[in-house]
Amino acid sequence: MKHGRHGHHHADMLSVEEAFERIISAFKPLEAEEKPALDALGQTLAEDVYAGLDIPPAANSAMDGYAVRHQDLEGASPESPVVLRVIETVAAGQLPSRRVEPGTAIRIMTGAPTPEGCDSVTPFEDTDEVERKARGLSMDEVGVLVQPSPGAHVRPAGEDVRRGDKVLAKGTVLRPAEVGVLASLGLDRAPVARRPTVAILATGSELTAPGRAIRPGMIYDSNSYSLAASVRRYGGLPLMLGIARDTLEEMHAKLGQALGADLIITSAGVSKGDYDMVKDVLARRGRVDFWSVRMRPAKPLAWGMLRGEGGRQTPHLGLPGNPVSAMVAFEEFARPAILRMLGRTRLAKPTIEAELEGPIVNFDGRRVFARVRVTRRGGVYYANPTGPQGSNILTSMARANGLAVCPEDVPRMDKGQVARVKMLDWNQEEGV
Repeated sequence: MKHGRHGHHHADMLSVEEAFERIISAFKPLEAEEKPALDALGQTLAEDVYAGLDIPPAANSAMDGYAVRHQDLEGASPESPVVLRVIETVAAGQLPSRRVEPGTAIRIMTGAPTPEGCDSVTPFEDTDEVERKARGLSMDEVGVLVQPSPGAHVRPAGEDVRRGDKVLAKGTVLRPAEVGVLASLGLDRAPVARRPTVAILATGSELTAPGRAIRPGMIYDSNSYSLAASVRRYGGLPLMLGIARDTLEEMHAKLGQALGADLIITSAGVSKGDYDMVKDVLARRGRVDFWSVRMRPAKPLAWGMLRGEGGRQTPHLGLPGNPVSAMVAFEEFARPAILRMLGRTRLAKPTIEAELEGPIVNFDGRRVFARVRVTRRGGVYYANPTGPQGSNILTSMARANGLAVCPEDVPRMDKGQVARVKMLDWNQEEGV
C-alpha cells in the first residue's frame, strides 16, 4: 500500500467492533412519553405495566348453553335425558339475578358471568332445546343429554390475568397483541421511550433534489432518501435538511437547523482527500474524529459531537457518499443507535447461515459485506451475490435481502461455502 498523505496503515484502521463500541456507548434510551397506545405501535414500553383488575373479571361462560350443577346430571344420556327447570336467561353484558338451585338451570350466552351455584356449562348442542322449539314445547324446561365434567366450559375469574400481576415488562416492543393487552386492562395510553429525531444532510455541490430538472454534471441525491427511509423503517423520525452545497455558510446554516435532533447523519465529505469543507465546519462545531473502518463497502466514517445552543451536544455520524456505502454503514452503526434510543435491547439483525451461489473476493483484508439475495430451497438457505458490488451501484442493494459477511482474514469465499448472512429483510414469498 502507498503511504503518503492519503496512504493508510492498517494500524490506523478501526475494526467494525471498535467503531461500533465507540458509537453505541454514546446512546441510551430516550425519556418516556405517554401517548395513545395505538400511536405507540412499534415503540418500547418505558415501564412495567401491572393489571388493575382480573381478566376475566368474573367467571364466565365459554359457550352458549345452560349454567348447571354437574351433580344434577349424573347418568344423563340421549336415551335418558335429565330435565331441568330453566329459571332465567342471561345475555353477555348482563348479570344473573338468581342462583342455580338443585334441579334448575340458567340459560347463558358466551362471555356472560356464570351464576352462583353453577359449576359447569352445558352447550346448547348437548340439550334437546332445538327439538323442543320445533315441537312447540314450553322452554321453561330443558332436557340435558350429556353429563358434563365439573368446571366444563367455565372460564375462571383471573384465568388470563390476575389483578396486581406484571403483565408487560419494561422494554417490551408494542405489537398489535400488546396494544390489545393494554386495551383489555382498560388502558388506552402507554408510557414508551420517545422516538428519536434523526437529522439527515447530504453534502456536495453536484447534488440535485429528486423531482427537479437536472443540469449536466449533476446527480440526484439518493442518500437523503434511502437514509430517511431507513430511519423511518427502524422507528426514528427523519428530519430531512436537504443538500448543503460546498460553502461554509450553507454548511453552518444547515447544521444549525439540525442541533435540536437526537442524531445528525451526514453523507459524503468524510473520506481521505475529499473536499475538506465538511471537516472544517465540523471541527468548528465540535469534536469529530475521522476514521477508516476495516470494512467494505464504507471504509470512511466520521463520528463526534456537535455543539448547539447552551452547550447541548448532538451526536454526529458522517457516512460515506457512495450510496451503497452509506446504506451499509447506516445498517452497522446508525440503526443500532436508533434502536438503543428507542429502548430496544436486541440491536443485532437476525443472522443465518447460507450456502454461497457465487464467490466473494476480499482483496485487502477488510470485512466484506456482500449484497446477496437469500432464498430457501429444501430447508437450506442459499445466498446469491446481486451482481456488480461497486459501492456506487445502488441497484445491488435493491436486489438484496441480506449482507453476506466475509471475515477480514479470508481472501476469498467460493461458491458452495457457507457464509454468515445478516438479513436485511425476510421475504415471505420466497420463504425467508
